[in-house]
Amino acid sequence: MLSPSPALGKRNRFLEEQHMKRKKKISYAKYGYIFCIPFVTAFTLFTLYPIIYTILIGFTDFKGLGATSFHFLADPFQNYKDILGSPTFRTALGNTFRLWGWNFLPQILLALLLAVIFTNRRHKIKGQGFFKVVFYMPNIITAATVAILFGSLFGYPMGPVNDMLKSLGIIDEPYFFMQSKAVARGVVSFIQFWMWYGSTMIVLISGILGINPEIYEAAEIDGASSWEKFLYVTLPNLRTILIYTLVTSLIGGLQMFDIPQLLVAKSGPDNATLTTSCFIYNQAFSGSYMYNRASAASMIMFIIIAILSAVVFYIMQDRSDAAEKKALKARKKQVRKAGA
Repeated sequence: MLSPSPALGKRNRFLEEQHMKRKKKISYAKYGYIFCIPFVTAFTLFTLYPIIYTILIGFTDFKGLGATSFHFLADPFQNYKDILGSPTFRTALGNTFRLWGWNFLPQILLALLLAVIFTNRRHKIKGQGFFKVVFYMPNIITAATVAILFGSLFGYPMGPVNDMLKSLGIIDEPYFFMQSKAVARGVVSFIQFWMWYGSTMIVLISGILGINPEIYEAAEIDGASSWEKFLYVTLPNLRTILIYTLVTSLIGGLQMFDIPQLLVAKSGPDNATLTTSCFIYNQAFSGSYMYNRASAASMIMFIIIAILSAVVFYIMQDRSDAAEKKALKARKKQVRKAGA
């Protein structure tokens, strides 16, 4: 059998080298950009453009049903001044924080308790999957359905709650629950708590399951009690998850709209359940059609949420981790100076 000539071997090697160079020159990055086009287009049309337009009309006189033109105000911040000076907006802002606080505190406490119970490595609870589904189920029910359900429960003059209280002899005449400020706010807060504690519980369970079991074993060997393990092992390792839960709950709570809007007619007695989102909706679509003021109120709420989120991140950040990062940066600077 004849061996290939040296010239033929050189030619083959040359062709292989050329082929490898051509392969290296091919860039697949363009396909990534092509696949991003649908998302970028949809985001620009349906998210970015509305945000920019909303910011813009907050400095104009744009209002009125069917209006197509607007002019910038001589004082561009006049709408913001009107909103901040509005007693109704201040009432709505106070209600929003009140309702959020009343539902978030019991929500996070109950979710933490259930998460610890379900992740207990020593006492396995039977039927965990069933209970998790039951606790999470209110979160998948639409807000409109929940509002109709609770509106029927506390109905006047006929409703299951009124009928039960009359049969127990607690009341003689039907009670109009939604005419009481405290009851209306309490019902709205309870609904928000009932709908979201299951979701918070699932997030916290995933965070606890992500903690290294060896840390708990070391704590048990050292004689730590269940409370000490929760306080010194679980909570510190859940810091990131708790920040996420707090920030998302804060954002969702300050945007509370559907339950207060659908449950209580005209935001209840004396605007008892009027939230900032309901206020913005009323400004834009309930007769007045003052889109400029609604836009200004939206931007004010955006700024409030951004500031509070930054405060939460600052307060709950890991101080020791931040100190280590600063020390590492200082050492790097010293090394650079020594090298120079």
